[in-house]
Amino acid sequence: MTTAAGSPGLVRAMKPRRPRTRRSVELAMLVFAVIIALAAYADVGLTRSQHVPPDILTYGLGLGALVLLAHVAIRRFAAYADPLLLPCAALLNGLGLVLIHRLDLVAPKAARSDATLQLAWSAIGVVGFIAVLVIVRDHRRLQRFTYTSMLLGLVLLAIPSILPARFSEVNGARNWIRFAGFSIQPGEFAKVLLVIFVAGFLVAKRDALALAGRRFAGIDLPRGRDLGPVVLAWLVSVGLLVRGRDLGMSMLFFGFFILMLYIATERLSWLLIGTLLFAGGTYVAYHLFGHVRERFDIWLHPFHHAQGSGYQLVQALYGFATGGLMGTGLGNGRPDLVPFANSDFIMATVGEELGLTGLMAILLVYVVIVSRGLRAALSVRDSFGKLLAAGLSVCLAVQVFVVVGGVMRLIPLTGITTPFLSYGGSSLVSNWILLALLVRISDAGRRPAPAPAPRPDDAMTQVIPL
Repeated sequence: MTTAAGSPGLVRAMKPRRPRTRRSVELAMLVFAVIIALAAYADVGLTRSQHVPPDILTYGLGLGALVLLAHVAIRRFAAYADPLLLPCAALLNGLGLVLIHRLDLVAPKAARSDATLQLAWSAIGVVGFIAVLVIVRDHRRLQRFTYTSMLLGLVLLAIPSILPARFSEVNGARNWIRFAGFSIQPGEFAKVLLVIFVAGFLVAKRDALALAGRRFAGIDLPRGRDLGPVVLAWLVSVGLLVRGRDLGMSMLFFGFFILMLYIATERLSWLLIGTLLFAGGTYVAYHLFGHVRERFDIWLHPFHHAQGSGYQLVQALYGFATGGLMGTGLGNGRPDLVPFANSDFIMATVGEELGLTGLMAILLVYVVIVSRGLRAALSVRDSFGKLLAAGLSVCLAVQVFVVVGGVMRLIPLTGITTPFLSYGGSSLVSNWILLALLVRISDAGRRPAPAPAPRPDDAMTQVIPL
């Protein structure tokens, strides 16, 4: 039996509960991250000069204002995003500033400190983060720029190799653009563009790439015609290794490409083929090119070159040994003995002064970012978003592995920066952009689906219980 709305005894439909955005949790975690960074900053001052640094308020307000702006932007433009992504990045960025400031205290005096410059780059990175959230309202639109992203990414990778060495070479690697006192590492931005390309390409070609060719030794090998993308990626990575002398970017690019290919197709044969191709290319380059052979010799026999080309790696290993389990304490070690301790070897600074415990804690923060990015990939509904979030997460994970593995002599030394932690504007800005894309995708995955519009006849009809 039905009756008009408003009659007694009606069973009214309950309004669905609105999912929580978790923005208050994010804000609380951001406050905690800033407090940790400020405590570390004060600890450095107390250790080095027995008093709290006079600029701690300026540093704290600057860092706090930046992360607060990023938080407000998420509240406004990505309200349902994962609440842990931004606090983890803010914690790493803040600790990076502390470590760079600590190294500034024992460096030759300059017109401006690296920590001050890094804070300025942090501001630019946060502006880029906000700009991505404002401009990219729907991550699916990026799929339209699949091949444009590929073209721009390859151009950015190629420019340093084409330029004369005086405009592109730093410490033997040709991966920079240097002009009039300004320098930029285009490969850091190319990695984001190439992840967008690979995600768009695999969405379009995934079915063809997943087709089995022939079975050999229990492994389904792909068809010959489907090997083109892998061969192209291999050629680009080997070209970076040979022409640009950039082992780190070569490993990073080829690593995330093969892993994304495996994620898209779920075929172990791609991992096998990729590993064999990269190993074969590296073996040939080792025997043909002296700079590649030197890099591997330093890795295999660092103490044979302790007073020359292996000095940096040997000093880093001594630093890890000195730090032990708990570290010497912030300000108590000698990480300044390691060349480029604030950029390529900042993990050696962490290992010496914070010990294995601090090193593992920082690596766990990276694990949280990567795992939340993969969670966003699982929750988002479209295939492009899934592959894009997975690719960005894998790219970050591979970069951390390549950096830490090189510094700890697990793999050959690479010379790329640790995301959010190392000194360097290009790396910091590009990783804030990468984080913004993960935030956008996680917002799409966590945002509740719009409720179906009620039918006109349902609005006027209710049920009386019998």
